[in-house]
Amino acid sequence: MALPKAHRLKHRHDFSAVYQRGLRRFGSCLILRALHSLSDAKPNSGNGLGLAKPPANRDSAAPSRIGFSISQKVSKRAVIRNRIRRQLSAAIQTLLPSIAPGWKIVIVVRPEATQCDYHQFLQELKQLLADAEVINGC
Repeated sequence: MALPKAHRLKHRHDFSAVYQRGLRRFGSCLILRALHSLSDAKPNSGNGLGLAKPPANRDSAAPSRIGFSISQKVSKRAVIRNRIRRQLSAAIQTLLPSIAPGWKIVIVVRPEATQCDYHQFLQELKQLLADAEVINGC
């Protein structure tokens, strides 16, 4: 099952922002890049200070958005890359309720991921998200 549209990171400028200003966490078959939206906010001249206003409460924050980057270095066969993308999407979907709002996340797949299965992806994603303090309660 695919990620809900509200949780998809799609645009090139979003990916670029995460790559340039985001934090990095490394795993054996995945690399997590994450950027909190408040650190990415543009100055707002409306409040007189030139600062972006933080959300009033947790519910008004934008949902976290997630994108995947799987190069041909992982596998030349699109079938394998798409299988990995589907497995990662399913793993993220199970973790989505525990992910804090307001994050832009890019999951970069390493070539070693061709040997991993769904449960290994799920375990590694949990660990990487906890290390990056993206999961609620961390």
